[in-house]
Amino acid sequence: MPTSAAGSKGGPRRSRPRSGGFTLLELLVVVSLIAIATAGVGFALRDDGRTALQREGERLAALLEAGRAQSRASGAPVRWRAAGGTFRFEGLPGNPAPGTWLDASTYVVGPALLLLGPEPLIPPQQVVIANQAHPGRAVRVATDGLRPFTAEALQ
Repeated sequence: MPTSAAGSKGGPRRSRPRSGGFTLLELLVVVSLIAIATAGVGFALRDDGRTALQREGERLAALLEAGRAQSRASGAPVRWRAAGGTFRFEGLPGNPAPGTWLDASTYVVGPALLLLGPEPLIPPQQVVIANQAHPGRAVRVATDGLRPFTAEALQ
């Protein structure tokens, strides 16, 4: 049986056993798949403006309800008025509520005046907000006078 010594050219060649690591090609394929999956998730989670406008409407509904509650508690009439890129509560002492939109391109469509109290029942009212960056989308913040203000996306 022929044997081979180190450095000799004779004898049967034996293949080296494969080490336990990965090849460069396998690693490149895995990294590429991770990059593609990450990009897909990033595009799926991207805010298309609809969510931001809905969030703006829900924030406005909460502010209107807070103003309505303060009006009932103090007995003073409170009005909400929007002008340009800001809004304000008239009749509240010190005007403590924030007066700017979360997004500077948000604006009010149509009438921008709401009467919030001090009576427990107010007339049905609504305000529609939209965003210049996303035309064709709008959110209506409304109440029937008895229930709280709610934000509803318009198609």
